[in-house]
Amino acid sequence: MGDLGGQSVVPSTFLARAARAEPLLAREQEFELARRWSEQRDERALHRLVQAHMRLAISIARRFRHYGLPMADLVQEGHIGLMEAAARFEVARDVRFSTYATWWIRAAIQDYVLRNWSIVRGGTSSGQKALFFNLRRVRARLEKAEEFAHATRDEMYDAVADALGVPAVEVARMDARLTAPDLSLNAPLSAGAEEGAARLDQLMADDPLPDEQVAESIDGERQRRWLSLALRSLSDREMRIIRARRLAEESETLETLGARLGISKERVRQIENRAIEKLRATLVSGAGMPAGAFA
Repeated sequence: MGDLGGQSVVPSTFLARAARAEPLLAREQEFELARRWSEQRDERALHRLVQAHMRLAISIARRFRHYGLPMADLVQEGHIGLMEAAARFEVARDVRFSTYATWWIRAAIQDYVLRNWSIVRGGTSSGQKALFFNLRRVRARLEKAEEFAHATRDEMYDAVADALGVPAVEVARMDARLTAPDLSLNAPLSAGAEEGAARLDQLMADDPLPDEQVAESIDGERQRRWLSLALRSLSDREMRIIRARRLAEESETLETLGARLGISKERVRQIENRAIEKLRATLVSGAGMPAGAFA
């Protein structure tokens, strides 16, 4: 927020009452008040410019009543946007102040609606904001058109997406948000459910249960220890072949590995099979392993 010259936020009831009593300004009066504020920091000029356009802020605030937020709060936010516009207005732009202020008022109210309409934060991008505030209007207009009289829900989503320049999947998600109220996960379930049960208790997790995670961790560590001990029974060449053929992320071919070791690919296969049999026998019998390896 820019320097507003000490302007403070006042109750919306007072703003509405004052707006009805405040006379409208001519173009020359607007420019003179804006010049006095810009050049002389005349707070009375700023106050007069703001009060003369409170009708505009209240009018724009009324357009957002259907979001279920208090009208007093909407007017208050419109007043903040109006003060911001007055503080930033430049006479050199050669436009009416109401034209310039409309954008700031609407932006302030829209930001308030997005922050308070739902406890779930949404509409962070410009496309999502446009979708949030225009979805119902665009869909109502399309439904009146003859070509969409019998359109399916997906066809309507596609049409709205084309009209607003957003993906159809975003239209579907926003429609679900606008048609369903916020629900607390801690709220009790409907009648007939187990006493004390809440929605949170019904959420399914893809992760294993804590006891399963612990068991998997212990078993995995035990198996890695067994394999490490079993690998010690292999010769150096057997170890190289097993690592290249079975333990590497990308297994080497018999031909490539044979060329590197200076033997035929058939000989590599024989050594690999022998090493696997040796590992299997060692793991099954536990030969050469410490007594605690199977604990």
